[in-house]
Parts: sequence; structure tokens; C-alpha cells
Amino acid sequence: FVRLADTPERLNQVRIDTQQADAILACDVVVGASADALQTVRHGRTRVLANIHEIPVAESLRNPDAELHVDLLLEKMRFVAGEAQVETFDAQSLAEEFLGDTLAANIVATGYAWQRGLVPLSLEALMHAIELNGVAVAANQSAFSLGRLAAGDPAALDQLRAAPLQAQQADERPLDALLADGCQHLTGYQNAAWAQRFEKRVRTLQAAESALPGGDARLPFTRNAARSLLKLMSYKDEYEVARLYTDDAFLRKLKDQFEGDLQLEFHMAPPLLSRAGHGQRPVKIRLGAWMLPAMKWLAHGKRLRGTKFDLFGYTQERRTERAMIIQFDHRLDQLVAELSPANQQLAAQIAALPLSIRGFGHVKLANLALATEREAELLHRFAPQRYPRPEKKAQAGHFKGIAVVSQ
Repeated sequence: FVRLADTPERLNQVRIDTQQADAILACDVVVGASADALQTVRHGRTRVLANIHEIPVAESLRNPDAELHVDLLLEKMRFVAGEAQVETFDAQSLAEEFLGDTLAANIVATGYAWQRGLVPLSLEALMHAIELNGVAVAANQSAFSLGRLAAGDPAALDQLRAAPLQAQQADERPLDALLADGCQHLTGYQNAAWAQRFEKRVRTLQAAESALPGGDARLPFTRNAARSLLKLMSYKDEYEVARLYTDDAFLRKLKDQFEGDLQLEFHMAPPLLSRAGHGQRPVKIRLGAWMLPAMKWLAHGKRLRGTKFDLFGYTQERRTERAMIIQFDHRLDQLVAELSPANQQLAAQIAALPLSIRGFGHVKLANLALATEREAELLHRFAPQRYPRPEKKAQAGHFKGIAVVSQ
């Protein structure tokens, strides 16, 4: 409940009376659709701005398959306020896409609401308030501006969205800089020998692609292969998660973002402790702050990675991740053997496929399956004589190969 007035005398109570709210900024749709919030709404008067991102509730920790039914919560809001009074957006997705994390999602939501006229304060006052707060000032001001842009000029936002994608695809960084960053990361991830293996492999690809007569001088195949190989060679297992959590940079970032004494909890599904039946998702368990010093010890266990003493390495997911490195290395040899200016761009697309294999557990396996199907299609186009045309699988929503669509 937030009450605003031009003088302190007009603020004679804290809570907002029944049907007296001018606006609701529902950063969480579950709270926004609660009885406490909706009783302040007057049909046709109160404006509602709802963040439709599914924010996990307590039940989500116990049951990963729990659904929030956002559509029903929005229907509830529209019934009380009126269809035209409810507007939706996704603050977390905007924050993660443009700012790199979701910590500033509520500031993004506030900027969105201000641009829509729901916050009757001047821009100067709000910017000054962020400065006075003294926590991540530049980041919070950027988040506020991002919310304003999303509300006021979606077309400009789309242009910003396309620009990083084009830069990522072109990868305009010098290859030497890419290799230097990759080697630094892999040295911390495992050791110097692991980083040297990465650099040696990429330099071999660079030499082969550079020798192509009339090929693309930007070396798209080598760049994509380097980025994919870096991703595969630094898969996030238990040792890496422990290393990242105990890194000084992570702790400094926490202190920059939050004030006071932090109480940390970890929600994890370690394979040796979490319970999961056959074909089911592992159940996350809640671990206290004592995990932080324990993870410092676990981070040193990276020396065991891939050896017979690696207790975590025997899981199916870890075996798959190690096999993907070998398989990708073999695929690069096949591509280099038949690389030409005519198929250079196709080779670059194939080399970028591991970048699409995101997530963990069942999510990662599903993305791996999709990437494998895509790879079969691209390989056939790359060298039809060597790689046969993949068989078309029947898909739901199709009838005799014709997509079924609604009019």
C-alpha cells in the first residue's frame, strides 16, 4: 500500500480503503490477484499493471511441476477492474535480456508504470531517490529507463534487441581476445593444461579457415567453434557451481546489490541427496548458509573432475556432458576436412549448435535432442553425399504433412 499526497496532512491513514486504489502495480501476479489487493479495486477506475512472469512460490520448491495459472489470475484481475483497465508485461524477461539478471526487475516495473502514468512523481525526483538509496545507482537507473522504453517505444526496444544478436552472430571481437578470455576462464575452471587444449584446437581451426581461397575473412566457423567449445569444456557441474558461489566477485556483487546482513539459502538438487524416481525431476532441497564454507572445499575438488574419484561424474548428465566434448571435437575434424568457401557459412551454423543447448537436467536433454535434429539437417546440406537426408518425424498438429492451423 502506497499513498501519495501533496502535503503530509492529507496522509491520514496507511492502508487504502475498499475500492479506493487509483492503480495497482502487480510485480507478482499471485499477490496482485490476492483478496487484499483486489478489494481496493474499483471497476472501471483502478488501473492495473501486471507483471506476468511466473515468480516461484513456496509450493514451487516442494513441487517443481506446480503451475501458477497466470491466465486465471489475470482473468480474476480483469473481472474486478474491467478488461480495459488491465495491462501486462514481463519485467524479469526484460531485465535478464538487457541487464543480465533479474535483480532489478521491480525497478524495471516501476519505470514501466511511470511511463504509463501510474506513478505521479517527476522523473527528477525518482532519479534522485535512486541516488539517495546509494545501492547500484547506475544499474537501477538503467533498469528504470529500460522499463520506460518498453512501455513508451516497443519498436526502439526491438531495435536494441536485434543489435546484440547481430553482434553475437558476427562476433566482432578479435579472435585473440576471444581466446584470451576463454583461456582465462578455463584455467580457473580446471587448469592451464585444459586451457591450452582449447587454444591449440582453435588455432588449428583458424589456420584451416584462413587458408580458404576467397572465404569469409571474419572466420565465422572458427569463432563459433571457439565459443561452442568453450561452453562444452566448462559445463557447470558441482565443482564449478561451488567455485562460482565462493568467488570473491560474487560476494562483492551481493554486497553491492543488497544492504545489511545477508542471510543466504541455497535451493539445490544434488544427485547424492535429492530424491527422484525413474523419469522424474529431482526434488530441490533447502540448504543453509553453512553450505558456503562447505562449497569452498568442494571447489577444490575440481582436480577430481573426470577421474575415477569423481563421485559426481558417474551421473548420466555428467557422462553426457563429457561425451559432448569428444563428439564436438570429432565433428570439427569432419567439417574442416570438407571446408570450402561454398559451405563455410553452413559449417559456422553447425559449429554454433552447442550454444543452443541450455539449461540443466531434463531441460538440457530436451535442448540437446533439438540440436541433434537441427545438426542432421545442416549436415545434409553441408555434404549431401556423406550425410543422408534425415527422416521426417510425425509431429502433433500435422495431418499428412500439412500443418493444422486455426483460422
